[in-house]
Amino acid sequence: MGPMRKNTLVPSLLLLGVLSLTTACTPDSEVSTASVDTGAGPSAASGVERTVDPTKIEGLDIVNDSGNGPSCPWATSYPAVPGAEPMTAAMKSDVERRLRAYVDDGCGSGNELDFNIGFDFLVASGDVVGVRLTTQDPGAAGDGTETKTYWYGGEDAQPHDALGLIAEASRPDFLSVVRERLEGREGVDTAILGAALSGPQAQQDLLDDMSVTRDGALRIDFDRSTVGVPAGGRYQVILPPAEVAPWLSGFGRRVQEQAVSPGGTLDLGAPTAEEPEPAPEASAPGADTTDCSKVKCIAMTFDDGPAVPETATLLEYLAEYDARATFFVVGQNAAAHPDVLRAEVEAGHEVGNHSWNHPDLTQLSTAEVTSQLDRTSAAIKAATGDEPTLFRPPYGAIDDAVKSATTLSPVLWDVDPEDWKYRDTERVAQTVIAQAGANDVVLLHDIHPTSVAAVPEILRTLTAQGFHFVTVSHLRATL
Repeated sequence: MGPMRKNTLVPSLLLLGVLSLTTACTPDSEVSTASVDTGAGPSAASGVERTVDPTKIEGLDIVNDSGNGPSCPWATSYPAVPGAEPMTAAMKSDVERRLRAYVDDGCGSGNELDFNIGFDFLVASGDVVGVRLTTQDPGAAGDGTETKTYWYGGEDAQPHDALGLIAEASRPDFLSVVRERLEGREGVDTAILGAALSGPQAQQDLLDDMSVTRDGALRIDFDRSTVGVPAGGRYQVILPPAEVAPWLSGFGRRVQEQAVSPGGTLDLGAPTAEEPEPAPEASAPGADTTDCSKVKCIAMTFDDGPAVPETATLLEYLAEYDARATFFVVGQNAAAHPDVLRAEVEAGHEVGNHSWNHPDLTQLSTAEVTSQLDRTSAAIKAATGDEPTLFRPPYGAIDDAVKSATTLSPVLWDVDPEDWKYRDTERVAQTVIAQAGANDVVLLHDIHPTSVAAVPEILRTLTAQGFHFVTVSHLRATL
């Protein structure tokens, strides 16, 4: 989250910007690109991928991690789908490799820009699942944005790279058409393009982001600098359904079928999972009558969730002490686990906005900031029935441009035990206890089991010292 910030309780009413789409994690939308070739037809020209409801994926887990140091901020997330373990392993390996390279290279050469990996589901029904990871790496070539798709088929129980959507025997014809559609477009360098298509491995590396649109067209996205000069931007080729149909592999045909007419469930042939633990049924404790102008109050806040099962365990700990807290949730996690958000609200806690996929908002355009926050607020409202009023900027990074992009009131913190850095339960607990003061806001993360495990000792000790645990909004309202 960055260095400790003070003056956390000064609310501000800010101007709402216009909803737009971010570069990363933009389902049901066309990736921003400098040049699009659609082949033919207005339907193919849309390039729109079908939105996938993550709550329909039984047993879905979102793997999150972050490093919030001011000189090396980063956040990563990817989905773990039961039955698609080899695909999950491939994503895990790539995420860890890329993060390690970023850190080893000096965290973007010390420019203090954040490294971020987020995801979108492309298909998740029938026997196929597809995921796009979007990486923002300030130390990478081009604009630092790279995308890659991962595929898995339950019928053959195999992971597939993007080129696996095309039958091997059809690849020469397919590659010839792709090259034809790219050559002659402004900014495309024929020498770069030729080298990028020079052999099987080069082809696999270049054609690593392929998906099927909702009308059955094949969409191919190229990162900046991979087929042309950097100024040319990102390129996209969209091949209409009739043109691409003869080239698809058996797996590719199944992907196309589910992209156009998705089935109701995802069946990867995995053994039936055990019934998941239900979200805790916490009865609402009623209105909080604590007067923070007369007693010692403290606001515990938890970022980056909800996480399963960590957040449910945390709710049980809080209930034991009648403690209220504020949860600043990441949108892609909230969309996957709306039942946990409902449990938070039913237990008397507050839910705030922590962006869709944890980027440094100060590095985004106004439209991108608005999209990050609006998408998350929409996920919160869908789960709880109410829109949030508070947001916490990832890494505590905020400026006038971010403030002007939303009406949400920003919340920073007073106490930061750096639990993202020190995965040590006792150290986290003792740091919070030692630094806690009246009316402070404490920063923790419910994605880390070690942080959740520190909460009982924090609650027990601070309660004995006369502290009352309230939400951020209650603290502000009663001072």
